[in-house]
Amino acid sequence: EDLINEFLEIAKYNLSSVTLQYREINLTRLLEPLVYEFGPVFDKKDLSCRLEMKEDITLKCDADKMLRVFDNLLQNAAVYSSKGSNITIEARCHADHVTITFSNHGSTIPKEKLDRIFQQFYRLDGEHRTEGTGLGLAIAKQITELHGGTITAASEHDETVFTVMLPILRNSLEN
Repeated sequence: EDLINEFLEIAKYNLSSVTLQYREINLTRLLEPLVYEFGPVFDKKDLSCRLEMKEDITLKCDADKMLRVFDNLLQNAAVYSSKGSNITIEARCHADHVTITFSNHGSTIPKEKLDRIFQQFYRLDGEHRTEGTGLGLAIAKQITELHGGTITAASEHDETVFTVMLPILRNSLEN
């Protein structure tokens, strides 16, 4: 059932039938409840999670859809983190965009696998393999791109970092 639901969701994004409902949101207020919801997941692996951002970062986006992106990234960080390690979510404002990074410590993802991580149905094998549909990161990428942003992944020295870049929308670009 989960696979079918995720497949239908990604098909919807592929067909570009998604209308974004832009509104101004406070990024901290969007992320704090999400981190709180993951508390039991973090507790099982003795993980901690830190939010490092100014309290006043305002973003214009479809909050529900961006929450899906952040949920997918935090889920991956929790699954692939080493027991007892830390997950860091950091946001920074720039002149024309905001970057949000999700960093976790665990096994380094080899470059050849990292290059494919946003493909539909791609799942890591070996020590990285987990249960899942292989659609979460593909959906996160499509939602981010619908917002005019980018999402990238880097992994080295037992740290993996996902970076979401979203443009700061001005009044002339409002939907």
